[in-house]
Amino acid sequence: MAVDMSGEERIAAPVQKVWEALNDADVLKACIPGCESLEKLSDTELAAVVSLKIGPIKAKFNGQVELKNLKPPHSYTIAGEGKGGVAGFAKGGADVVLKEDGDGTLLTYTARADVGGKIAQLGSRLIQSTSKKLAGEFFAKFNETVSG
Repeated sequence: MAVDMSGEERIAAPVQKVWEALNDADVLKACIPGCESLEKLSDTELAAVVSLKIGPIKAKFNGQVELKNLKPPHSYTIAGEGKGGVAGFAKGGADVVLKEDGDGTLLTYTARADVGGKIAQLGSRLIQSTSKKLAGEFFAKFNETVSG
């Protein structure tokens, strides 16, 4: 089952600072909802453990994340896959673009995720709303961290 999302966030910080934060494992770990660990394997690869509750299902995902199509400091694609045991799996990616906006930065993203297993049986409405909520939480926290 596929989930598509897009959005934008205005961040009160220069493009370079936002770019650095998007590539900083400590910042990402602090902003990803339910993130228990995020480890840099290389400049473009990360390993993550994320615990999430989606409806009645609580799952711990072990995943790999890869940064691709890097065009510093303006855009990249983040792609990942997480396995949640019996709960199922999630894989997907997001294109993230940064543009100067006065003295700040406009971050826009387009994301697509595929969900399978038990989680997929919860129905698309719950998964869409949960995905949007998690994305919203991530960007709100990221914004606060970078512009703070």
